[in-house]
Amino acid sequence: MKENYFAHKISNEQTSQLPAVEFRGDIRIIDRERHIDEACRYLASQPFVGFDTETRPSFRQGVSHRVSLLQLSSSERCYLFRLNRIPLDKPILQLLANRQLPKIGADVAGDLRSLRQLRHFRDGGFIDLQDIAPQWGIEEKSLRKLSAIVLGHRVSKAQRLSNWEATTLTDKQQLYAATDAWVCIRIYEELLRTSKILP
Repeated sequence: MKENYFAHKISNEQTSQLPAVEFRGDIRIIDRERHIDEACRYLASQPFVGFDTETRPSFRQGVSHRVSLLQLSSSERCYLFRLNRIPLDKPILQLLANRQLPKIGADVAGDLRSLRQLRHFRDGGFIDLQDIAPQWGIEEKSLRKLSAIVLGHRVSKAQRLSNWEATTLTDKQQLYAATDAWVCIRIYEELLRTSKILP
């Protein structure tokens, strides 16, 4: 168990000076129903799954879009489920409900709320980094700052306001989306290796 030297807080300036962290694994886009089963079988066999969603931004008041993308990642492979193209199908819902499969995210409740606008489902096995970080004395909530404190790397937010319903997701969009889900596992694993401040 490593000794805990995590900072309580970190400024935007300090964060922006850190090197960026990027997912280096295999990114697979799921935009056809026939590919859902195989992806979910792989994910169900993993020890942890990183979890995030993306929604097309709206730049007009009172206009909002439904969630476009669900990212579920292992340490080596990230699946991008294009929910503007495929249904939130039963195999995906079974993964989201599986209490034996820890799914790690940040602001999990917000992501689940977005997904429930597509279809109601039960969830299980979710771990929110925002909820557990205080046990290690960390007061920051954003994924960018949690990554900065725990991993010493920043998560780029450059693609956040891009069009997630575009006909084709750019390489930069794919990398951004995959990194956001995968880095949740990295942060969680590093926390587990480090002694807590609070019981």
